[in-house]
Parts: sequence; C-alpha cells; structure tokens
Amino acid sequence: MLERIEVDEAVRELRPDFAVLVMTAEGLVNGPGDAESQGWLAEAAGKADAADPHVEAWRDAYRAFGSKPQRTRPSVDALLRRADALPSINKVVDAYNAVSVEYALPIGGEDLDAYQGPARLVRATGDEPFDVVAGGEPAVEHPAAGEVVWRDDAGVTCRRWNWRQCVRTRLTEHTKNGLFLLERLEPYPLDRLAEAGDRLAAMLRQIAPDARVASRLIGGR
Repeated sequence: MLERIEVDEAVRELRPDFAVLVMTAEGLVNGPGDAESQGWLAEAAGKADAADPHVEAWRDAYRAFGSKPQRTRPSVDALLRRADALPSINKVVDAYNAVSVEYALPIGGEDLDAYQGPARLVRATGDEPFDVVAGGEPAVEHPAAGEVVWRDDAGVTCRRWNWRQCVRTRLTEHTKNGLFLLERLEPYPLDRLAEAGDRLAAMLRQIAPDARVASRLIGGR
C-alpha cells in the first residue's frame, strides 16, 4: 500500500515544498479514550504553539487553491486553537491528535481497510463524491474544482488537503489497520517531521504492542 500512494504533479506544482510522511500501522487494538490517551492530549496542550510558522504556511497553501483559511481552517490551525479543550475520541485518534498539537503538524488518521485502491493527493475535478453526515443523515457532497483533496478509487477521503475527513474511512474503535498522513510545508524541518513520525509510532505501540508500523516519505528536499 505504501508504495502505491501518490502526490499528483498538479499538487507538486502548487506547493513544490510539500512532503508527506505516510505511515501504516497494522494489528491495532483500539478502544475508547482512557487516562493514558487523555494524558497525551493534556501534555500536548502544554506544548501547543498557535504562532508556529507552519500554521501560516498552511494558510497560504489554502489560499493558493482558492480556499479561505479563516472559514475552513487547516486541521492543525483548528486543533491548536482548541488545544486546551480537545475531546477524547478513541485511543488512536487521541494519539495522533496529541502529536499534531505538540508538533504543529497536520495529521490524518484513516481506516486502511475502508480504502478502495491507494490514497492519492490530487486537485479535484469537482464531481468526486465525499460522504458526510448532515442533520444526522448520510449525505454526499462534492469538492470545488481545483480543490486539493485526498482520494481513493471510491471518492474523496479528505477535503481541502486536511480540513475534513469523510465518514467512510474514519478511524474508529474497531479499526485494526490504520493509515496516517503527516503533512509538511516549508519552513518545517524534515528531521522534525521524522521525529513526529517516531513519536506517533511509539504511541501506537503503547496502545498495541504487536502493531506493525511502516513508513515512507513522499516529497521533501
């Protein structure tokens, strides 16, 4: 799976400095958030820096494809703004949210088994399906043409680069195999990106000691 994940040339042209550390974790044993995972969130909140220059880099990236970051915020911006009050979702989600806050780094977590084909980062045509819940009922939306999205063969898995994930691939308490996307723009150091990946891998192994973690860096210079 790792070797089949791609970043489309149209996205590279938009932000040549983009890099993503792609991680898979197989054999997860997830569950409800607990004292340990809530402790990770609290510890990360104490290190949160909403003024990190990486946040502004992501706002610039959003503007580049026509999105208004004050209205639809990059995920790391949204997390850092509420770092002191992040809810516990489940152990694995708490882990990657904690790393995202501590390292000022957008991180997406997905259920690998829900994917249909490999993940690809592309600029949308505008007709791709994106499944959501609206008013308590399943619904389908579509990205704007030119929007940067993660997708698989079935549709969009995350809109506006890292703004909102779909329902189909979300990571739940029953997830056994996870996919994690740690996304970086300059001036964020690549060694710090690697450190964040190591930190997440260590937390996942605390949750599931037998988890098999692998990673691949796409992009970077």
